[in-house]
Amino acid sequence: MIKTSAITKTVTTSQGELSILQPISFEVKAGESIAIVGASGSGKSTLLSLLAGLDEVSSGSIYLDGQGLHDMNEEQRAQLRGEKVGFIFQSFMLVQSLTALENIMLPAEIAGLDNAKQLGQEILEKVGLGHRGDHYPNQLSGGEQQRVAIARAFITKPKILFADEPTGNLDAANSGKIEQLLFDLNRDSHTTLVLVTHDNELAKHCQRQLLMNAGELSEVTASDKKTDPIDVLAPTESQAG
Repeated sequence: MIKTSAITKTVTTSQGELSILQPISFEVKAGESIAIVGASGSGKSTLLSLLAGLDEVSSGSIYLDGQGLHDMNEEQRAQLRGEKVGFIFQSFMLVQSLTALENIMLPAEIAGLDNAKQLGQEILEKVGLGHRGDHYPNQLSGGEQQRVAIARAFITKPKILFADEPTGNLDAANSGKIEQLLFDLNRDSHTTLVLVTHDNELAKHCQRQLLMNAGELSEVTASDKKTDPIDVLAPTESQAG
């Protein structure tokens, strides 16, 4: 579903060229769930943006479901995202002027689906908010807003779901509920899941963990997991943000 070959990202600063990502090559199979972990500033969010086509690589290639993002312009990448990609953000990113149901319906309406309202109501029920569809984001708790965001991400049944710190703004109780909901919907929809997280427990629920360190990516092995490499690299990252 995702294949990268020697991708790099370099930006120009007042002090010259800054390399954010070293050459990275890896693959993600269809239906697989992976967590990208690492310290703040290690490049993991940059990598997620590249994989989702929100940013362009400096060199190398990225294939998303067989299509080369590196050969596309922004309009083409946006079309591909609309057809195949879902997003969940730490800050929820809900439209404040729309109700919960209207927020969920957005991707379906953009995709031109005639039954957007029916699909929205169905998935609203799945996330346990069937009775809150006419409420606005500022009338919902943080956990409820993230459930709406998750429902929005899944309404079009995307082939690939990218999640950036999906539990980052939630307390422990709500984090557990969101975690369960995320993986339940992911399993039911057969979606490929790629998430960036500081949450060890969330990362451990993924089939694979990839560790980002100083712009380099490596697979977390079984022996690494015993020592919690996320904690070793960033013991206070959850507080650092």
